[in-house]
Amino acid sequence: MAEHPFTREDLELLRQWDTPTICNALEFVAPQRRGYGFTVRPMVCADPKLPPICGLARTGTIRAAAPSGRPKEQDKAVRIGWYEYVARASLPTVVVLQDLDDTPGVGAFWGEVHSAVHKALGAQGGVTNGSIRDLDMLAPGFQLIAGVVNPSHAYVHMVAYGQEVSVHGMHVAHEDVIHADRHGAVVIPHDCVRKLPAAIELGARKEKVILDVCRDPDFSVAKLREAIGRMDEIH
Repeated sequence: MAEHPFTREDLELLRQWDTPTICNALEFVAPQRRGYGFTVRPMVCADPKLPPICGLARTGTIRAAAPSGRPKEQDKAVRIGWYEYVARASLPTVVVLQDLDDTPGVGAFWGEVHSAVHKALGAQGGVTNGSIRDLDMLAPGFQLIAGVVNPSHAYVHMVAYGQEVSVHGMHVAHEDVIHADRHGAVVIPHDCVRKLPAAIELGARKEKVILDVCRDPDFSVAKLREAIGRMDEIH
């Protein structure tokens, strides 16, 4: 297994903050990433009440609009290979699947069975531009962020795995750190994982100056102007 500059506990710590907060903190520690590295289209969340997920990416591509064209035994071998790939992880994982169909989401990879299988394989959840189903029967605690909800799995099948994928504008490679919740998902550079808690605390202190003024019964633009100046001085 590859060595990482963070631990299981570091990833678990980041689950206490929502994904927009993670994105805000990345603006401090990796300002060059401000305009990319996150999903940029509306997504469906299987259960908005679940906490965020954060883990190492296990990447794959799927299709569902038509049969794979491969022999049945080859389809089965690819699926088993995918399961083995997801299981080879020393830390919690997040599955990131790109649906390659012209109209992503024709058939759902994710449902009752695959959520149970992947939870057992060590995944916290999944992110996909494809579809999900069985919303009331998903494995407990397993979060899914998807493009659409669809009732059928159609001809869904694995195409390949372990390569770079793109989901709603977010490019993801094997072993990237993914943080996701009902807002969408973001890739966290490895060297930023341990820097984020301090950056989050800094951002909170800066925002508090503005929020306190806005909640003041005697709010005025003059006070807001002064607060913005104070906010810029906080480091």
